[in-house]
Amino acid sequence: MAVTLTCLSDLAAMGFDDIIDVRAPAEYAEDHLPGAISLPVLDDEERARVGTIYKQDSPFRARKIGAALVAKNAAKHLEGPLADKPGGWRPLVYCWRGGQRSGSFATILSQIGWRVETIAGGYKSWRGLVVKAVYDDPVPSPVVVLDGNTGSAKTEVLNLLPSVGVQVIDLEGLANHRGSLFGSRPGGQPSQKAFEGRLAQALAALDPSRPVVVEAESSKVGDCRIPPRLWRAMVEAPRIAIDAPRGQRAAYLARAYTDLTADSAQLALVIDLLRPMHAAETIHLWQAQAAAGDFEALADDLMARHYDPRYAKQRSLTGAREAVEVGAPSLAQEALPDLAARVAAEVARLG
Repeated sequence: MAVTLTCLSDLAAMGFDDIIDVRAPAEYAEDHLPGAISLPVLDDEERARVGTIYKQDSPFRARKIGAALVAKNAAKHLEGPLADKPGGWRPLVYCWRGGQRSGSFATILSQIGWRVETIAGGYKSWRGLVVKAVYDDPVPSPVVVLDGNTGSAKTEVLNLLPSVGVQVIDLEGLANHRGSLFGSRPGGQPSQKAFEGRLAQALAALDPSRPVVVEAESSKVGDCRIPPRLWRAMVEAPRIAIDAPRGQRAAYLARAYTDLTADSAQLALVIDLLRPMHAAETIHLWQAQAAAGDFEALADDLMARHYDPRYAKQRSLTGAREAVEVGAPSLAQEALPDLAARVAAEVARLG
């Protein structure tokens, strides 16, 4: 039996024990349904081989070879990751369009006695719901943007806001990137499709009667593009700016970027990426500060010469609204909960 997805929350409501993606590993790696495990019935090479035979030789021969490969791979899964599943196990299986791959695997599982179902339209139907949510539908909640110059602890404050009753979307968390040249995080970024899937689920979880706070970003977070409807809502939204002294921001950055500063070779490479924008002597100074481990001085100079001027230029170019400032004389760890509470008070006032 095939289930039809009508909204993004359907998966959780249906209560399947496992969601199984039987597409090839490369398809799964690009994007997949939330919580899905990968049990491919054709690997990348096998899928390409069957597809070539189908187009260039014979659809009948392709189906015959494909069936043999599916049976072989299904046996491996049954003897491996599915070996301990109980008789009452209820899985949901999908492929690209809900066709032969998921149907074949589901037939094998159902013959064992498991209560298996497939998704009508497969991954493509899920992707259609994601596209509608992030590209077609309006943002469900009023947007408030949390702004402030580099090093203002915006992301950390943003993630403290739910504890004081404010709903947020952490775009940098969804994109696994801190939103600057120095912003790479372990594990790398998701694909654009995977980022959009995460964002669609975050949007679907919002209470439309309450504002949602997002951090000020450019139109991209690393390599992940913010969909136009959300980006326009961010540009037009009321803004709250954390106003902190540059010295406090430099100390915060030195504390927050220890993963990068611990890798001296990587830090040097990132600084070198700024060469087209700055004089050679400036790059030399930054490299010397990094080599000496003087990370607060490096952060301070990067803000003074690079980030603060560019933030100001970006705000003027996007036509962003004038921000309500929240003063932050200290960005020490113990000061951030109070800062978050004061930001929350401004969100309530604007909302």
